[in-house]
Amino acid sequence: MKHSGHEEFLRVTPVIDHDHPAVRKKALALAEGCTGDVEIARTCFTFVRDEIRHSWDYKANPVTLSASQVLEHTTGYCFAKSHLLAALLRANAIPAGLCYQRLKNHAEIGPAFYLHGLNAVWLEKYGWYRADARGNRADVHAEFIPPKEHLAFVPKEPGESDLTGIFSDPLPEVVRLLSEYTDYIDVRKNLPDVE
Repeated sequence: MKHSGHEEFLRVTPVIDHDHPAVRKKALALAEGCTGDVEIARTCFTFVRDEIRHSWDYKANPVTLSASQVLEHTTGYCFAKSHLLAALLRANAIPAGLCYQRLKNHAEIGPAFYLHGLNAVWLEKYGWYRADARGNRADVHAEFIPPKEHLAFVPKEPGESDLTGIFSDPLPEVVRLLSEYTDYIDVRKNLPDVE
C-alpha cells in the first residue's frame, strides 16, 4: 500500500513501538484472514477496546505508556490504549494517529477538565476516521462503523472540545504523565488539561 503524505503516521517511535516483536506478532495475527484496511482496522480496534483493560475502570496497575507495555500488561489508560491501537495499525501498514478531547471531569478525583486520548485511522475509502478504543462500560459505548463516527464521548458541556489536529506522536504532557506516575490513582489525580 502506498501512503504518500502519511509517512509520519506509519513511523516507529519509542511509544508507538510497532517494531517490538510481540506487537508485530499480535498485529499480524489480528490481520490474518481480513480483507482490506477497514476490516483489519476494525479487528485491531475491537481487540484493544475489549481485551485491554482500562486502568481506571479496572483499578489496574501497572501504569503503561508504550504499545508493547500495554500489550504485555493488558491494561492502560485511554492514552496508552490509543498508543497500542496506533502501533497495531501501523504494523499493518495502515496510517494511524492520535487525537484528543478535552472533557469535564465528573469524578471526585482529579482536575476540573482533562484530556482524553483516542485515534484517527486513514482508511482508503473514507479518509481520516476517528475511533475510540478506551473500552465500553454501562455509560460508554464506542463502535467502529465507518464512515459514521461512534465515539465514547461527544464534547457537549461548556469548556469541552475536540482538539484540532491528528498527531503522529503523543503530546509531551501525556508522555510525562504516564512516565512519572506508577499508580493508576496518581495518574487520575494528575490527568493533563489544555485550554
